[in-house]
Parts: sequence; C-alpha cells; structure tokens
Amino acid sequence: MIGAGSYRARQARAAALVTAALAIAAVCAPRAGAARADAEVRALWVVRTSLTSPQAIATMVAAAQSSGFNTLLVQIRGRGDAYYSGGTEPRATPLASQPDFDPLAVTIALAHHAGLQVHAWVNVNLVAGADLPAAREHVIYRHPEWLMVPRALAEDLLVVPPRSPEYIGRLTRYVRSQPTELEGLYVSPITEAAGDYTAGVVRDIVSRYAVDGVHLDYIRYPTDEFDYSREALLAFRRDVAADIPTADVHRLDARLAAEPLAYALAFPERWRAFRQARLTSLVGRLREAVKSARPSATISAAVRPDATEATTRRLQDWPTWLDRGLIDVVCPMAYTTDSGTFASQIAAARDAAGPRPIWAGIGAYRLSADQILQNVQAARRLGAGGVILFSYDSLTGPSRGLEYLAQLGRAAFVQ
Repeated sequence: MIGAGSYRARQARAAALVTAALAIAAVCAPRAGAARADAEVRALWVVRTSLTSPQAIATMVAAAQSSGFNTLLVQIRGRGDAYYSGGTEPRATPLASQPDFDPLAVTIALAHHAGLQVHAWVNVNLVAGADLPAAREHVIYRHPEWLMVPRALAEDLLVVPPRSPEYIGRLTRYVRSQPTELEGLYVSPITEAAGDYTAGVVRDIVSRYAVDGVHLDYIRYPTDEFDYSREALLAFRRDVAADIPTADVHRLDARLAAEPLAYALAFPERWRAFRQARLTSLVGRLREAVKSARPSATISAAVRPDATEATTRRLQDWPTWLDRGLIDVVCPMAYTTDSGTFASQIAAARDAAGPRPIWAGIGAYRLSADQILQNVQAARRLGAGGVILFSYDSLTGPSRGLEYLAQLGRAAFVQ
C-alpha cells in the first residue's frame, strides 16, 4: 500500500509535469478560443506512440492548433493497456520509466488551454497484437475464456482449458498466420462478464478525466468467422433453446458431442443476427457508461465505410447504432486512394446517418497532399460534419515533418 506521504508526493510530481508541459505549450502556441458546437470538426487521430512524453504531447498540441485543427482523438487504450494513470489495466510499457507522467491528463490540460477538444480513443474489442503483452495482469491472461475464437479452431479449442498456455498459443499462431487479415486477439462482445469489464474501463476513464468525447474503435468482429468460443456457443444455445420446441432442443443437444457447432449450423442466419445483436448491445452498454458519468461527452465510432460489408463481414451493424441513438457520430474510415470511391463511400454514409453527423475518416497516411485536400473538399460538399485525418503520426513523421502538417492545415482549414 502506498502511504499518504508517498501518494501526495507522486501527485505533486504529476502536477509539476502538467505545469511544465503547459509552459512549453505557452511558448509554442497562443491560447485559442473554444470551438463552436456547430463548427466543422477538424480532427486528427493521434496514435499512442505520440503520447510517450510531455514534450511530445506539447509539440503535438501546438502543431495541431497552429495548423487549424480543433479536435484530437488520442489513443489512450491501444491493446488492453492504459496511456493514463490509475486505471484498471496495465500501464503501457513505453511509460514504465515515467511513473508520474499521465499522458491523458497532460493532453487534456494542453489541448483545452489551446482551445482544442480531446476525445479518448479506445480500442474496444482488440486487446492484444500478435506480440503478446508482458504484463501478467493483462486481460488476455486473466480471462482467456473471453477471447474470440475463429471457426477454424473452434472444435479443437473446445477440449483445451482456456487457462492452458496452449489455448492462447494456438490463437496467437492463428493470428500470426494471417497478418494481412487479423490484427491480434479480440475480446468477445457476447460474454456478459467481458462486456462488464470493457464498460468498466470506459466508465473509469470518463469519470476521472474531463474528456469531450469517447471514440470507439475496433468495435467489431475480426471477421464473420469469429466468435466460436465456448462461452459464445453456449450463449447461443441458450438463446435458441428458449423458443424452439423441446423435441428440437433434445435433437440438437444429442448432436453436440459429435458436432459442437450444431446450433450455429442449424440456424446460420440467426447465428449471424445473434452475434450482431450482442455487439450492438455492447455499444449500448458503453453509451450508458459514458453518459452516466459525463452526459455532455460525444460518442463516436470508427466504422467500415461500406455499411453492407461492415454488417455482413464484420458484424458491425452501425446503421442500427445510429437509428437507435447509441452513437452520436459515425466515422467511416474511407481509406481508399481513389477519390471517386471516397466520395461514394461518404455519400452513402451520409445517407445512412440521416440527421446525425458524420466525420469523414481520411487515410492521409497513404495520400498525397493534393489527394488529402481533394477528400476534405469532397467531404464538405457531401455534407459531412467534419473530417478526421489518419494520422498525426504519419503526417509528421521523418518523411514529412511538422511543416508538412502546417502547410496541409493552412490549405485545408485556414481561410
């Protein structure tokens, strides 16, 4: 247990870090007025690698403000870890040598000082990459039974205890065998306890930090070939058994020993709808977690731009999320390099959103400056409420630099 004196000392050091960062920011950028609620959102996705020191954050905030951006989506939960202090998940490894540094607190202080909004970017279901986390208190080790399972491994893993090293090992090898398709290990939205856990993480963040919004990313299945985990299959069996004839239940149960996927195979469309509905339910729980703690916070979600592909291939039924008011803003990730495709994707998303705003996600990392500007103009013409560029990190990296972002911002935003 940390003594009171030690705790106060750490709090004082943390406050000193924020004060120092504010001093840096004051030199780099003057204070701007807060953006109007109806103003065009001009946002940057800021990957967690830019949140590893007060100096890096001060540079990022100053660059964004001077380049005409008014909103930062900062990735403070990347892979089931915490780029903030005092959370329930392991502190991110790059922060280990800076125990008193709170990236989210520093970002909020500097950004609000500069008139920028800060949205906590949370990777929801994706909790680990192909390289597994070192922290043994990580969720994948504490609750491996919550991890999504592909159909290809379903029957084999049903006989492997989830807490056996073989269980995570086989899932990890499967992910590594498909690097272009799979990003890592996902927690299932079907398991109630997993949903409680994720909602708790989000609730903790918004309860303790004055964020202007929460941005949900990886709020989907890796593909429609997931989740065939033990707990998901059992949940589906309970769902089906509740409203089919008892004789049919007995018949299907008799097949389970030889055919563990019997219920999913017998009701393929219901199985798909069940998984979609459980993800939609998780979105609702996350909304409740945010709004109960911070009613004014905006909830946005990064989604696959093609609604049909999102719903069928990723089981991400974002049009329903909009219809039910579960999210306030949809952010289609229209990362195509073709300007015509970009325009058609944003137009379709605009139609699906109805009266709710969309922020057009632009894959700036793979576009020239002229292409980025063309997409910004197209998004405006099509009625988007704003744009988000992916990402600050790629736009200011070694091949481009801060001046590139400044020139781009002046061309796109500074009138």
